[in-house]
Amino acid sequence: MKKFKFSLDSVLSYKQQVLDALKGEHAAILAQVREQEEVLEAAWQSYRDCDEEYRQRKTEGITITDAMVYQNGLRVLERDIQRETEKLEALRKKEEKKRQEVVDAKIDTSSIEKLKEHKLEDYRKAEQKAEEVLIDEFVSSARARANIGA
Repeated sequence: MKKFKFSLDSVLSYKQQVLDALKGEHAAILAQVREQEEVLEAAWQSYRDCDEEYRQRKTEGITITDAMVYQNGLRVLERDIQRETEKLEALRKKEEKKRQEVVDAKIDTSSIEKLKEHKLEDYRKAEQKAEEVLIDEFVSSARARANIGA
């Protein structure tokens, strides 16, 4: 019998390449999310450090000018934190969208792979049946020859 050939192998190969590319893009976005989380944490740390220094200086006595400088600095840091938080949220949305694309591509690929498995199973069953028919014919012809010779 001829060798098994799945007619959608080229489609399966293409879908697998798309899936691999999407996984790579997803991994890159995840790295960006982690990096942005670190940037945001650093911004928060700067804010906490500045706030702690301001509180310390207030207990020791501070001029109004210095107090205003600290307050303005804290407001700037708050805006930085807000901007970095917005960037992080945008990256998380982008990551979620890319993850959904990966899931959809995986579903597409899996459905074609399952179809291939079913076709291969059908092929094997047909091959086994053909072998059984061939054996039956061989046995029948051997019996017929034996009966003729007897």
